Formats: sequence, C-alpha cells, structure tokens
Amino acid sequence: MKDKNHKVSLIVIAGGSASGKTTVANKIAEACTGKDVVFIEMDNYYKDLSHLSPEVRKQTNFDHPNAFDYPLLIHNLEQLLLGNKIEEPIYDFKVNSRSKEVKIIKPGDVIIFDGIFALENPEIRNRAAIRIFVDTDSDIRLLRRITRDVETRGRTLDSVLKQYTATVKPMHDAFVEPTKRFADIIVPFDFHNVVAIDVLVTKIKTLIK
Repeated sequence: MKDKNHKVSLIVIAGGSASGKTTVANKIAEACTGKDVVFIEMDNYYKDLSHLSPEVRKQTNFDHPNAFDYPLLIHNLEQLLLGNKIEEPIYDFKVNSRSKEVKIIKPGDVIIFDGIFALENPEIRNRAAIRIFVDTDSDIRLLRRITRDVETRGRTLDSVLKQYTATVKPMHDAFVEPTKRFADIIVPFDFHNVVAIDVLVTKIKTLIK
C-alpha cells in the first residue's frame, strides 16, 4: 500500500479496436522516467462467461459496452488510486472466457488504462488526470485486427471479417466514436506520427511532475 498522501495519476486511452492504443500507452510509459507505471487493459474485464457453452459465448456481442464487467473494473481502478494492490482477471480470447488465474497488480505512481470504451463510463473518465482518444483510419484498424486475431487469438480470416461487419464497425460508430468528445487530447495516429506522440509525451511529463 502506498502512503495515503501519495498522488496517483490515472491516464485513460480510448480508441477503436486495433487503433494503436497500446503503442501510445508504451510511449507514455517511456516518458514516465522514475515513476512506477501500472498498465490496466480493459480487454481483461469482459464479463465471465464460463457458465455458458462455447457456442453461446460466440454469439455474445463483445463490441458493446454491456459485455464488460464495469463494477469490478471501477472497483479495481479505485483501489489502485487509493494505493492498494488488486487481483486483475485474465481473459482468454481463444475460448471467450476468463482464465481461472488472476494477475496481482501492485499500486504505482501512474495508472495507464486503455480500451475501446475507456472513455464511455463517466465514473472512469471523471477520475482521469488526462483523457486521450487515439484516432486511426478504419482500414488500418481492420488490417491490424485481422493480423492480431488470426495470429494470436486463433481466429480465421472469415470469422474476423464477419465479426467486423456484424458488430465491430456498427458498435464503433454507435459507442466508441462518440466518446471522442470526452478526450482532452485526440491523437491522429500512425507509426510515423511522431509529432503528435511527442506533444502528448511532453504534456504527460508536465502532468506527473
């Protein structure tokens, strides 16, 4: 547990699926020299579906806010902000359910929280010291998603494209894109946009001093 007077900064990073949120998070972490940085990924907070059959799990709309366990997520963020350690769930995307194991997360100086709906919930965004939206072209996001899901999540190209058409794109337009208005900084991101990243990093350095 950290000292009760210890200041903890929560940095929230939102954006579409495969927009580059993790890359931005890593750049911010590199800027936090001398600080203990804690990463929290929203993807680990999908609701536990272990009580459902594999076929029923596949029918779940994982691109809707209702797919997430907000009570547990908010509780864990609150505990980290208070300087307490947490047990973070681990989500297994190959079976669409939580692992039986958990990850112990110790408190830090800076919490970096990223996810497609990171700015959707007011209880979370109101606790943030800075709110970021990573804005990436939809074609680039789709190509990255295909690569990620096929290589690391055991999906087929056909299943990725079907999910993108059925839920990913419509849910992005309905729920993710509108949260851009809550951002303090919008990063038009690609791997060559070093100016935007540098501006963001400079701001973060000022914030955590």
